[in-house]
Amino acid sequence: MSDPEFRLFAVADGMGGHSAGEVASGLAIETVQGFIHRSANDTDFSWPYGLDKTLSFDGNRLRTAVHLANRRVFRAAESSDDYGGMGTTIVSMLVGDGRVSVAHVGDSRVYLLANDHLAQLTFDDTWAATILAQDPSLDPAEIARHPMRNVLTNVLGARDHVDVHLTECPVSPGDTLLLCTDGLHGVIDADSLKALLEKTTDVDATARSLVDAALDGGGRDNITALVVRCGTAS
Repeated sequence: MSDPEFRLFAVADGMGGHSAGEVASGLAIETVQGFIHRSANDTDFSWPYGLDKTLSFDGNRLRTAVHLANRRVFRAAESSDDYGGMGTTIVSMLVGDGRVSVAHVGDSRVYLLANDHLAQLTFDDTWAATILAQDPSLDPAEIARHPMRNVLTNVLGARDHVDVHLTECPVSPGDTLLLCTDGLHGVIDADSLKALLEKTTDVDATARSLVDAALDGGGRDNITALVVRCGTAS
């Protein structure tokens, strides 16, 4: 989802069966976008999940929006046997003047390309990432072969409360941000991502080239790429 007017961008990857996964990701995106729109100019709203004093106003808006999305997906899953077990990842960001606020759940990612350096701004909610974070001495190559490596430990809609990860960092005109699902970053390594992001200034062409590269690399999962350049319309 690209909403340049509100400086809002998001990617979600649903699960729980094809139709249920689409429902979960659609509800999540719709809810996040709805709250960001409502809170843009109208200050007459509540903060049902409190305020984090370490975050900016945009960071708190995004945090609240993702929590509301979790509640909506969770309730929808409870309401119908057809939707039982559904959930979705989400990565969303608000780009402000000189700063980006990022909220995510699951293993969809945001990368920032700035000053010839590609940085991953998100942390995967997967078994492999959790194990490696707990014990950095483990061999990443061995963990990468483990059958549980891609099991998600935190998703939107699986329970009534979710851990929403928030990060904020400075950005400058010309910096490039990439939002993507694991169908992309699970196939293309960081060096290749950087090279493709630097290849052209056309964000739509860059997104297409990233998806094509993932398909050529054997990607079969949902492959989504959204490229945003700071200082431009989209």
